[in-house]
Amino acid sequence: MTDTPAITRAFVLAAGLGKRMRPITATVPKPLVEVAGRALLDHALDRAAEGGIRDAVVNVHYLADLIEGHVAKRKTAPTIVVSDERDALLETGGGVKKALPLLGDDPFVVFNADSFWLEGPDSNLGRLIAAWAPETMDILLLVAPTATSLGYEGAGDFVMESDGRLERRGEREVAPFIYAGVAILKPGLFADTPEGAFSLNLLFDRAIAAERLHGLRLDGQWLHVGTPEAIVAAEARVKASAPVL
Repeated sequence: MTDTPAITRAFVLAAGLGKRMRPITATVPKPLVEVAGRALLDHALDRAAEGGIRDAVVNVHYLADLIEGHVAKRKTAPTIVVSDERDALLETGGGVKKALPLLGDDPFVVFNADSFWLEGPDSNLGRLIAAWAPETMDILLLVAPTATSLGYEGAGDFVMESDGRLERRGEREVAPFIYAGVAILKPGLFADTPEGAFSLNLLFDRAIAAERLHGLRLDGQWLHVGTPEAIVAAEARVKASAPVL
C-alpha cells in the first residue's frame, strides 16, 4: 500500500435555489442563511479549513452576486475560486464536472453548502481524509445515523457493511445512515458522464455497482437545516452543546 497524497482541494455546492427555505431564500441564497451567527457557507468552509483544505471552488447560480461578494470578504482559509453557473443550473454532478479544470487531477472533497454538524472530539473531515483508500474506493461518503440526526424525517439512504461499503436502502425499508453532504471523489469518475445537468447520485450508483462506494460514520450530530423551522431547532441544539464557561 502506497502513501496516499493529502487531499487539499474541495468543491462546495452553493448554486441551488433553496426552495424549501422560502420565504427566506426569496432574497438570500440558502448558503448565506445564518445559523448560530454564521452563514451556512461559512460553516462549511470553516469545516473544510479545519480538515486541511487549502483551496476551495464554490459554484454560484441563484443570487450569484451575493455569494461572490460574501466569499470575497472572507479573510481566512481556504483560498476560494468561483465556478460561474449563471447561464444554467447544472445540478450536483454537472456542477462538479464544469469545475474539474479548477480542481486538478487528484481526488477532492465535495461539500453541500448546507452540510452542518456538531463535531465530536476530532474533525470529521480530517477523519474522512485519513480513511480515504483509493485502491479500494472510488467514492467515500460521510454518513450520519438516521435516528439521531436533528431535523431529518426521511427513511435514510444507506446500509453499511462491516468493511464500510455502502448499499442503497431497499424499498419500504428504513436505512440506518443518511448522506451527510460530504464526499471524496476521484476526478476520473466524470469521464463518462452526461453533458449539462446530472446528479452525483449517478456516480454513487456506479460505485455501488462496482462495490467501491464506502462510508465513514460521522462522530457527532448531523443537523438537517432544510426549512426555516429547522434553523430554530439547529440553533437551539448548537446553544445546548456549547461549553459552559
